[in-house]
Parts: sequence; C-alpha cells; structure tokens
Amino acid sequence: MVGKAIRLRRIFDQKSAKTVIVPMDHGISMGPVKGIADIRTTIDKVAEGGASAIVIHKGLVQYAGPSVGSKLGLIVHLSASTAMSPDPNHKVLVADADAVAALGADGVSIHCNIGGEHEDEMISDFGAVSDRCRELGMPLLAMCYPRGKNVKSQFDLEAVKHCARLAAELGADVVKTNYTGTIDSFKEVVGGTPIPVVIAGGPKMDSDEALLKMVHEAMQAGAKGVSIGRNVFQHDDVARITRAIGKVVFMGMRPEEAYRR
Repeated sequence: MVGKAIRLRRIFDQKSAKTVIVPMDHGISMGPVKGIADIRTTIDKVAEGGASAIVIHKGLVQYAGPSVGSKLGLIVHLSASTAMSPDPNHKVLVADADAVAALGADGVSIHCNIGGEHEDEMISDFGAVSDRCRELGMPLLAMCYPRGKNVKSQFDLEAVKHCARLAAELGADVVKTNYTGTIDSFKEVVGGTPIPVVIAGGPKMDSDEALLKMVHEAMQAGAKGVSIGRNVFQHDDVARITRAIGKVVFMGMRPEEAYRR
C-alpha cells in the first residue's frame, strides 16, 4: 500500500519510527477551551516544539496555518460528540475519508469506545471507514478506549488490551489507547496487537514530571509514541512541553533530562 506508506512517513519520524501527535479535536466535545481558542497560534507552538502531527476536525483545516504540511503532518478526525450529550461516549461520524483526502490530510482518525450501549454502531462505522481508507491509501489512527456501563475502569489491563487488538482486527494502522499504569502491564498491551500503539494523555495532569514519567514508561514498554492533547495545548509553555515529550519519545531521554531547557 504505497499511499499509506508515503503518508505514514509524514506522521512517524523516519529515524526512530516514533511519533508525537497532538490532538486538538476537543472543540466539538468541549468548546473553545484554553489552548485551542486561538488554535493557529497553538499549532505554531506545537510545530516549534517538534511535534510530528496534529489531529483536528475538517472545518479547522483552512485555519490551521502554514505549519501544517511544512512542519506538521495532518490527521483529520471523523468522530464527534459533545459533553452536553446524554451519552458523550457515543461517537458519531461527521466526515468521511474521501472528504478528508480532498483537504490534503496525511491520515484520518476515528474514535471507538467499547463497553457501552452504542458499541455496535461505533464498531460498524470503524469497519466501514477502515475499508475506505484501505482503498484510498489513507492511514487510519483508531482512538479506542474501554468506556461505558460494562467497564469498571478504563485503565483495566484486559479491557485496554482488548481495545488495542480490536483496532488491529478492524484494520487500523495505529491505535491510541490508555496507559495501564506500569511498564509490565503495558508491555502486554503492546504485545497483544501487531500495529503501533501510542498512548493518550488523558485529563490535565498535576505536574510535568508525572506526564513525562508516563511517557517514558510507555516507551520503555514498547509504545511507538504519544497522542497527547490537553496536557500539551493547555500547558503554559506549549513549545517547551512538546519539545520535552519529543526528547523522551525520539531520543529516549529520562524525564528529568528532557525538561531541562
């Protein structure tokens, strides 16, 4: 699949085969929160910090600025729901791979939660999007999480392993999921799926040290990178935290070394 291979080179660093993705698709779910109200400025700061790619929705591509395409790969998100919904975990498709290809994207992403009432619909959408991405030569990033009434904890090892494997089974090229808390447990997640695994950042963390420690442990466990949103775009120094994450991901630096100026 030549098209996928070429586009993945714009998302993954060629020397390390790893990636630092910064999702900024939160405007639909959360509104214009800190860090993405002026999204073009934040995108430029992420580019300055050396990120590999961003994730945004289709309507913001025209406002993203010249950093996209010259310094940053572009992944366009296809799924959405709002925090005001009766079920925010129910993601629906708001774009398709053809429209995203016309926007110049290097990849698409889809969100699929398992364990809830609408799991069947999201899995069905996932399968259909995956088929079209294969036809178009478009890389597919799957954001897969255990979320719903049948899930005791979204960090449960067996549930996260299931999410990662589901993504591969349905044809994703990369899966984003939760870090399970320890190197040994996350090794099982990585070992249970043949596609690259990147970790989510989750809610805003208490400290940069905690964030970088999580990233370092995930890389030690075999992750191929990160896809971290709020802990980057809501940081007081977006470029600096992006750069620090990159040092951990691409260079294997320890957290205390990576955050030095």
